[in-house]
Amino acid sequence: MSGHSKWANIKRKKGVNDAQRSAVFTKMSRIISTAVHEGGGIGDPDKNFKLRLAIERAKAVNMPKDTIQRAIDKAIGGDGSQMKELLYEAFGPHGVAVLVLATTDNPNRTYAEVKLALEKNGGKMASPNSVAYQFTKCGILELKKSETSEEQAYALVDELGAFDLEEDDETYVLYIPFEKMGKVQGNIDVYYRPSTTVSLTEPEEAKVNEYIEKLEDLDDVMNVYTNQA
Repeated sequence: MSGHSKWANIKRKKGVNDAQRSAVFTKMSRIISTAVHEGGGIGDPDKNFKLRLAIERAKAVNMPKDTIQRAIDKAIGGDGSQMKELLYEAFGPHGVAVLVLATTDNPNRTYAEVKLALEKNGGKMASPNSVAYQFTKCGILELKKSETSEEQAYALVDELGAFDLEEDDETYVLYIPFEKMGKVQGNIDVYYRPSTTVSLTEPEEAKVNEYIEKLEDLDDVMNVYTNQA
């Protein structure tokens, strides 16, 4: 099992300041809308697994309960009915493999915006399946150490068939097979985990992180995954 946590790259997105909060909540609302649409218009998270995941993500960034419910109600009422989720493959600076997850009602616009952001910041779009095969779609489950013992964490590893466990001072992070996600309650999300990683120098890592942030600034981009160590 890994001794350090790549989860830090995800956790930093949760610590948004007030100036960023509105933009983050807007993105979460779009994720919720897409989940309702792709779940056949079902607004009950107990009957729509993708919506349950979307709600967990929204809670993780402290989105208010009434704001979450409004997003669900608007989606059920037809708002966002054309939203769809897309995954773009790309290469970033220093040969880093990149997956860009977007939610959009206009794929042509989103493709153009992502392509421009990539090219302006030292990256480029990749041909289909030239990057995606380097990642495994899985579930990522965060457990607070204040609420979970080491014994409980490792028991869940066995129960869920987790293929890795990472930890930092505050959390255990389990990577579990995607098909097991429906069995889990709590702070869980979909994650694209690289099969191998590339090591970068500190200046190179700073450049790649800046590149990721430029992509994340796009309204339609929900998540960016890379194979940097």
